[in-house]
Amino acid sequence: MREKNLIDRVMHFLVHNSILFTIAIMGMVHFTLLVIMIIAQVTPLIHLNVLSVVIYVFCVILCTSGHIMPVYLSLLLEVTFYTIASVYQIGWNCGSVCFLCAIVPIIIYLGCFVFKRPQRWIIVLFLGINISTYFVLYLVFADKPPVFAVPHVIRSILVLFSSTVMIVSMIFYSTIYIYASEVEKTDLVQKNKQLSVDAQEDTLTNLLNRRGFLPVVEELMKKGKDGHFCVAFCDIDNFKRVNDTYGHDGGDEVLRHISKILVKEMQGCEICRWGGEEFVILIVSSDV
Repeated sequence: MREKNLIDRVMHFLVHNSILFTIAIMGMVHFTLLVIMIIAQVTPLIHLNVLSVVIYVFCVILCTSGHIMPVYLSLLLEVTFYTIASVYQIGWNCGSVCFLCAIVPIIIYLGCFVFKRPQRWIIVLFLGINISTYFVLYLVFADKPPVFAVPHVIRSILVLFSSTVMIVSMIFYSTIYIYASEVEKTDLVQKNKQLSVDAQEDTLTNLLNRRGFLPVVEELMKKGKDGHFCVAFCDIDNFKRVNDTYGHDGGDEVLRHISKILVKEMQGCEICRWGGEEFVILIVSSDV
């Protein structure tokens, strides 16, 4: 149970902080790429990764200030521009194009937060630009020698790293989407149950109201002779005087107190607040 609660808390945190979490991860990705490029001595990409890290630092500030649209656009532009520059500098075979695939779930998931239903065609537009960029890069750079010929070991590390980022991105956003959907569905079911209860219960006394009481009686009446029951009507004498003397708050307190007494003394019976100070008591299996 504790493990489940811990998982729920973690997932709840990730769902409600998904944009900030994405920015933090992307910043870490570029910091790692910065280290790799320093080792490979690819100067243009060293500078570009430094710029990317700075961009994500500013994105954190914007996100905490509630400016989500600039963050969303900055993320997409940065990843797209870095992928183009990286493919140009170190070649198609270094796996940089995986970053275009990695941001597909980000475009969709975060885009649903940024754009409401009438504007969600923009998400499709961004996906189209993303896919088009991928194909253009392939057609232009697949057979073209890169500016920097990085060592085989570095190229393998870059391919494994970018592929891992892509796979983790897809798994992460699929997971939080499924979790968020299940939580939303569970909340909706609970709200519907509560609405059903509220429709059949008196909010002041928590007793059945007419809507909740009458179906119980109708069900007993359908049983015919097998359904023996007794219905007793009662009310509170001089209740108007209580309201006039102590106000409606005092009257409400009397109604709640009387309701508790009825529930305690008439255990096993269905009790209904019929209206105002009137109550109905259903005594089942009685010949009275």
